[in-house]
Amino acid sequence: MQGHIGVQVPVTVRTFTQLFSCTPRGARLARRLVANRMDAWGHAYDDEANETVTLVVAELAANAVTHGRVKGRDFRVRLLTRAGEGVVRVEVSDGLTERLPVLREPPGPGEENEGGRGLLLVEALADRWGTGLCTGGTYKTVWAEIRVPSV
Repeated sequence: MQGHIGVQVPVTVRTFTQLFSCTPRGARLARRLVANRMDAWGHAYDDEANETVTLVVAELAANAVTHGRVKGRDFRVRLLTRAGEGVVRVEVSDGLTERLPVLREPPGPGEENEGGRGLLLVEALADRWGTGLCTGGTYKTVWAEIRVPSV
């Protein structure tokens, strides 16, 4: 970022990265630690920004545990925010690269709920979201960007 007359202006970047066991317990811990990190970054536990980011992480972590489990591999949660941008980027990576998440329509009246509806919630809460393979193709990442007030 450039300041006046070529002066470099530092940009504050906050990150949180943690590996979790690919189990329901790991998903619960991810949700709790993300809520704690958002609180440490100035978004109180009962704040809408904290609740939204935590809910997105909970859905993506549950998907990683349910649909992305590979024996012997953990899943990773990463949060990233840059001062002044007002966006938290959430990334959840798991080891099952053969299956990318698909957004499904909600079931109609009388239809069976086959799961996979958590992404509808992510779609509703995030400003943008998507998927990608990590370099080397050993992990896939589902990411979401959520607008939050700057603190």
